[in-house]
Amino acid sequence: MQAYPAHASPAYTPVASPRPQPRERSVSYLKLSHEDEPNNAPPPLISPAFTPPQTPFQDDAAGQRHDRQPRSIPVSSPTASEREHGQSTLLPELPHVECQVRARIPTTTGQQMFLHLYHNSADNKEHLAIVFGPNIRSKSLDAPRPGETERDRMIRGAYVGTLFPGRTHSRVEQIRQESGASTRPSASYLSNLNGPSQTPPSPAPSAEAGQDIDSSYPEELGPPMVRIHSECYTGETVWSARCDCGEQLDEAARLMSLPAPTPASTPGSEVSVDQSLQPSKLPSCGGVIIYLRQEGRGIGLKEKLKAYNLQDLGHDTMEANILLRHPGDARSYGLATAMLLDLGLGGERGIKLLTNNPEKVRAVEGPNREVRVVERVPMIPLAWKTGGKEGVQGAEVEKYLATKIEKFKHMFSS
Repeated sequence: MQAYPAHASPAYTPVASPRPQPRERSVSYLKLSHEDEPNNAPPPLISPAFTPPQTPFQDDAAGQRHDRQPRSIPVSSPTASEREHGQSTLLPELPHVECQVRARIPTTTGQQMFLHLYHNSADNKEHLAIVFGPNIRSKSLDAPRPGETERDRMIRGAYVGTLFPGRTHSRVEQIRQESGASTRPSASYLSNLNGPSQTPPSPAPSAEAGQDIDSSYPEELGPPMVRIHSECYTGETVWSARCDCGEQLDEAARLMSLPAPTPASTPGSEVSVDQSLQPSKLPSCGGVIIYLRQEGRGIGLKEKLKAYNLQDLGHDTMEANILLRHPGDARSYGLATAMLLDLGLGGERGIKLLTNNPEKVRAVEGPNREVRVVERVPMIPLAWKTGGKEGVQGAEVEKYLATKIEKFKHMFSS
């Protein structure tokens, strides 16, 4: 599946700016000019390779606190001509997806997340949604299934709240009715307790109305944060320094684990006192990592390892894929769009997408803009942000990042 033409912002052009001196153990950017290449190295197939001479992110980004939500870039809506031009490049309809099971995962960082496993009508792979925070729920998981008991529902993860020994019901309204507990106030009511006006909470919908489970992301938390991540066994599992995929996955999880800060504590979001009382101005907390099983930009692990050998012979990642008779990037994102809709993240409010890839922005929105990307958060390599003190480093990853900028038109500027 192809994406809409990139238009959210132009391809990144490096601007000379002061850069902190890296430690002696860090490797300088790989020089890719013909003068520095070995005599037996083949010339590039597509265009001359490119290495940015300076660190491609704003100087003030280095001072952003590690424990705060990152800066985001607003994403404009496509024009009518752009939508018409790009319509044929996307799937005419989204695949059907169904969440089969969900389980709580306590993590080594102390945070908790819920892992959702999806089946779909497009392939026979099991794709995943990693959900942070308590507010995002799967519609297909919560839907009742013929012949199942309440225990069956709890075992497949279709419950609200927390599992505990002796629990007998999956639905929160039944638990409240049995315990005699009153309906909890809404999140918007609680957020306005210190505001100028207070209104009592509205009654909760009854279970008979079929709305005993609230699967929507609260409006007061703003656009939910989303990362569409393609599987990378080498970068995530066997410590490869050829790419920054594992680092990006870790960083997305870290950002989604941060609590929602107040507007005044978020860099670039200073607002007046009156504005700070508006729940819609609050940054998002929690989020979703859609983990798609499309290894090696969609060519599979076997072909990816062949591509690695071609890279050692002097080709970049795009050239290697083409030499193996694959597209430079064979990934598609229709499954991600369908999974986001199942998690209740479609509609006008939109999402905040963690990506440097302009093509991914439009591809994730779907053929009819079922999901709207309203903000983009750049994923800046840690080595660039820390002057070589942290993150993946080495000649291979530097060449990989240069190829992303020059040939895949990734935007690393914030």
